[in-house]
Amino acid sequence: MAGSTATEHADVVIVGAGHGGAQAAIALRQNGFEGRVLVIGREPEIPYERPPLSKEYLAREKTFDRICIRPAQFWEDKRVEMRLSSEVVSLDPAGHTVKLADGSEVGYGKLIWATGGDPRRLSCMGADLAGVHAVRTKEDVDRLMRELDAGAKRAVVIGGGYIGLEAAAVLTKFDVNVTLIEALPRVLARVAGEALSEFYQAEHRAHGVDLRTGAAMDCIEGDGTKVTGVKMADGSVLPADIVIVGIGIIPCIGPLITAGASGGNGVDVDEFCRTSLPDVYAIGDCAAHANDFADGAVIRLESVQNANDMGTTAAKDICGAPVPYKATPWFWSNQYDLRLQTVGLSTGHDNAVLRGDPATRSFSVVYIKQGKVVALDCVNMVKDYVQGKKLVEARAQIAPELLADASVPLKEMIQG
Repeated sequence: MAGSTATEHADVVIVGAGHGGAQAAIALRQNGFEGRVLVIGREPEIPYERPPLSKEYLAREKTFDRICIRPAQFWEDKRVEMRLSSEVVSLDPAGHTVKLADGSEVGYGKLIWATGGDPRRLSCMGADLAGVHAVRTKEDVDRLMRELDAGAKRAVVIGGGYIGLEAAAVLTKFDVNVTLIEALPRVLARVAGEALSEFYQAEHRAHGVDLRTGAAMDCIEGDGTKVTGVKMADGSVLPADIVIVGIGIIPCIGPLITAGASGGNGVDVDEFCRTSLPDVYAIGDCAAHANDFADGAVIRLESVQNANDMGTTAAKDICGAPVPYKATPWFWSNQYDLRLQTVGLSTGHDNAVLRGDPATRSFSVVYIKQGKVVALDCVNMVKDYVQGKKLVEARAQIAPELLADASVPLKEMIQG
């Protein structure tokens, strides 16, 4: 290959062995790609599902083999090679090569960047003490579980997003005293309306979580090696054997940006997941794209749905059958016996219609923007979720008082 010094070459190199990378490899084979496919993953494990880490895996309801995306034999049968415990540290777009941390180089015909993001770390004193945990990888959760087994009984969870809330819910099952602190006035403030926030705040408190909103922290305190507490801005200290930090992720795009790819908060991609670098695609959490469900705004979507659908989009483009990315966003969260299913993007909504009674623990919130349905949050309401998806996709204009009538199925509204 011209310009390449690599001793090894793959027709498609996929960097990242998460949901997006795994789906891209699967979709390549499904679409008839016969060339060599090499997946380079930073972790030692074959591709596995991330969402269960803060739910069923942490709760020990599922063993690791049950959260693998496919068994090891599948990848062998599909001739998808895995190079695990390996990290790409740079790439040469002109030479079509990537360099690994061990100094080796691999040449590529096409490159799919599917690295996701790293947990955003606290920048305060004590953030590196033992006992301070993220929930992003199997290794993270295994370490946390070992500390629970060793007798940790006091946990402080920092961050009232889905990761923090899910982890808090699981910890209550282990007879752990849980305090959750959120700096904003309510949990889920960035992704949901007030009705949903208030419902989940009440649920967590009912399950014994000391949930504090508008709570600013100062630093992590410790005995020199291990965490002992979280010092708050008001000077009070929350005793802690373990601290879980769930304050978002930072997209892993350094090598791409250094190589000249366009991007900022994520690497920019077009409707076929192509970056500004030749023959380089980016998918999943790290890919910034113009999204129809955000009125064309350039966003990153941190979801399994997005990673999987973008993986398929990139694979089809490589196989010469391009289909623009137009997928409907959806998400889910399991907390206690509650299943939240979300469809669409509620960002920027100007009206939120409550459908059903939160006291029954089965209800929906319909989000409206400029008169059109843009999203739904459905708690233990599968029918609303399934039927509401059609309203979101149609940008349906329906009277709020009709949406609020839970006795009328949503599917009848779209037909009307």
